[in-house]
Amino acid sequence: MGVSVIDLQRKIFVDIVRSTAPGEWKVFVLDEGSKRLVDNVATVDEILNENVTNIEQIEQKRPMNKDMDAVYLLTPQPHVVDCLMADFERRRYLLDPDSRGRIMESAVAREQIAVFKILNIDFFPRESHLITFRDPWSFPILFHPACNRLIRKHMDDLAQKIVSVCVSLGEYPVIRYYRPPNPSHEASVLCSHLSRFIQDELDQYAQYHEDFPPPSNRPRGALFITDRSMDLFSPLLHEFTYQAMAHDLLPIREGDKVLYKTVVNEGEANEQEKDLEIGEKDKIWVENRHRHMKDTIEKLMGEFQKFIDENPHFTNSDGNANSLNAIKDMLAGLPEFQELKEAYSLHLTMAQECMNIFQQRKLPDLASVEQSLATGLDEDYKKPKNLAEQVVRLLDDENITASDRLRLITLYLLCRNGLLPADTQKLLAHARLPPQDGEVIHNLDLLGARVQKRLKDTKSAISPLFPRKQAPSTISEEYALSRFSPAIKSMLEDHIRGDLSQALFPFAKPHLDAPDGLAGQTNISSQASLRSAKPTWAKSKLSSVEPRQRIIVFVAGGATYAESRACYEVSRATSRDVFLATSHMVTPSLFLRQLGDLSVDKRKLDIPAERPKPKAPAHLFERDEPPPPPPPPNPQPSTLQRPAVPSKGPAPPTAGVQAMKINSNGSEGSQRTNGAAGSVTSAPSS
Repeated sequence: MGVSVIDLQRKIFVDIVRSTAPGEWKVFVLDEGSKRLVDNVATVDEILNENVTNIEQIEQKRPMNKDMDAVYLLTPQPHVVDCLMADFERRRYLLDPDSRGRIMESAVAREQIAVFKILNIDFFPRESHLITFRDPWSFPILFHPACNRLIRKHMDDLAQKIVSVCVSLGEYPVIRYYRPPNPSHEASVLCSHLSRFIQDELDQYAQYHEDFPPPSNRPRGALFITDRSMDLFSPLLHEFTYQAMAHDLLPIREGDKVLYKTVVNEGEANEQEKDLEIGEKDKIWVENRHRHMKDTIEKLMGEFQKFIDENPHFTNSDGNANSLNAIKDMLAGLPEFQELKEAYSLHLTMAQECMNIFQQRKLPDLASVEQSLATGLDEDYKKPKNLAEQVVRLLDDENITASDRLRLITLYLLCRNGLLPADTQKLLAHARLPPQDGEVIHNLDLLGARVQKRLKDTKSAISPLFPRKQAPSTISEEYALSRFSPAIKSMLEDHIRGDLSQALFPFAKPHLDAPDGLAGQTNISSQASLRSAKPTWAKSKLSSVEPRQRIIVFVAGGATYAESRACYEVSRATSRDVFLATSHMVTPSLFLRQLGDLSVDKRKLDIPAERPKPKAPAHLFERDEPPPPPPPPNPQPSTLQRPAVPSKGPAPPTAGVQAMKINSNGSEGSQRTNGAAGSVTSAPSS
């Protein structure tokens, strides 16, 4: 595919360091937040290669270095500004309007700042086309009934981050948002309000930056604002593509890095447990993460068999990699290929663990019913029969875990558009689930789901947002368990065809370059770019090499790995870049836990926005101890008198001599003789 948002952000960081005091040696100063941004996309070597002697963190104790230039990359938080002002006051060697004003009003700061620039980079590229804000707290802020006081500030933060994504991509997109067809919950206006916040931020940015958007012959981009309530099935279903299945079933740890603990050099003397990173640098992961698990295993085995055929001297066996265990045994004979061994060992172990759980927890039987509930169609693409009996039978099965039983009940309730309260209690009793799990189901109404209905309810089932797809000509047994398609995929496909409903996805403001009577209609095949000198109607057809429209999708409240895969699939099928941005990635277990938290006392959630604001460390304001006084000079003998015979006097000042330093400024590395100059760069964040 085209551009990678990881490469884009890395280039921004490297370019800002390179362009500041070019050719001169300097120190790169970060804070805790900006350090996470830089570490996510760039290595230490990539920064040091730009004439950087050292990378320092502003909150930590650092040596004075008055002869060295400094490049500051800071987030606009009050305590970080305090740290920066402490550096200026001590002459140790940006920001929102309030912070910038505070700095620029300081005479001490003005005389030391050489360059001041604001960067819109406050987001974390996770994959080439997947962006997160690493903010799982966004879900309770947006949907918890007691968090209304926090929503306005959070909307501002989200809007600024989304605008940062657009600016980094060089896109001034047309904005459309999800409007629920039958709103029944307080958060039904979430997407509408957020789209207006984003539109205002974008318009303001364009007003003060004449070079935005940059010249391009691409059609104007599109930004879709959706939220978790648009598709409640996706975070509950069992997925059988590699990435989604692994994150659902395996103990993968997500933080600044995505790690999985596995055993390397198994069966050897140097066998050890090791945390291995799963990310864009892992080519095996990137090539297979969106494949069905069956295809992933076949490809891993095929690639390894090819390697054995090309290097037969690495195995004493017949070289038949016909099972996962056989391949793992062969890996032990490849000491010269340690990196290859670790990569294959990691993914073979993960694939094997997934398949073991797949069989142990009877996921084929469970997934078959789940797919019928989510799609409203059975494996023959006909109306399913006896769903209630199938659900009850699975709830009684001891091999089905408690978490899977809760997911099944939730899917059944969504399929039936609500249940009688007595029926819900019976299902929970069948499933032998604790009463608090009933809160998880009840809280679905905060996301727009209908949870309860009366005995003689005449309301018909809610129609799906998008028409059900026709049955394919052929379908294998394995793929019958993957019939469900996330709503995001249907939205993107309708948009690209030019027939996406404006009632369901209205525009944040009228599309002014559209023909009269069709304001907002954006048929891609005939759309003219606001930045293009030549309109597309002058071309007979869209050529294969013509730049295509970029699409950005934002999911408030968390996105699933199935939705990420859907964006990649549309991107490949239509030869255009589709970027998915979200507050955080959602797994089924996390979604159930966050649903349950919506009825917990807000004070118990410990939401970061309500914690005491961090303060600058006290050591930044401490003055250095004065240097020890110089030792008294020795008396010089007179040239006119014969020197007296020395008598026993006071001991020599050995302590003072030992305290003397050849380099009194305490700096390390290269030094400059000219005056210090600082460059302050801001990474806007919440």
